[in-house]
Amino acid sequence: MIATVAALFIVGASLAHAQQASPGTGSTPESTPLNPAEFKMLTDIRVGVVKAALQLTPDQEKLWPAVEEAIRARADTRYRRLASLGETMGQWRDIDPVQLYRTRADALADRAAGLRKLADAWQPLYQSLSPDQKMRLRLVTVHAIEGFRTALENRRMEMDDGEDIEFLMSVP
Repeated sequence: MIATVAALFIVGASLAHAQQASPGTGSTPESTPLNPAEFKMLTDIRVGVVKAALQLTPDQEKLWPAVEEAIRARADTRYRRLASLGETMGQWRDIDPVQLYRTRADALADRAAGLRKLADAWQPLYQSLSPDQKMRLRLVTVHAIEGFRTALENRRMEMDDGEDIEFLMSVP
């Protein structure tokens, strides 16, 4: 079981790295954005890792579909947001800074709403988990947070010019 979860983490990490690369930064496979089928495969792996780590009981299995649906909905929203961002990055000279802030605020509100839906879906299942299952979920979550932190740092380095534009617009 542990070997399976570890293998899924390794596969997921390499796919996540490919997903995080910004379009147009190079021609290597790692720098091209994922297509919808690849993104779905990455989501399937992530869902599989979480479910495998939890080793749900039959009663808990009944609560899983709501969680999986919320995970997939957030992943789909994220894919659409990244695709839109990729298109916008190609047109950076035509960006209206005020509209950029409004669009960013809307995106953050949508992300917050999606995260709240995910938390609401998790709540009943989480309450039914044993202490061992909760520990495994924490381990999976910590690994995901570390992956997100690394991806965020990579994104910040790759998109440094975009950050400079936002910083300059916020200076009085």
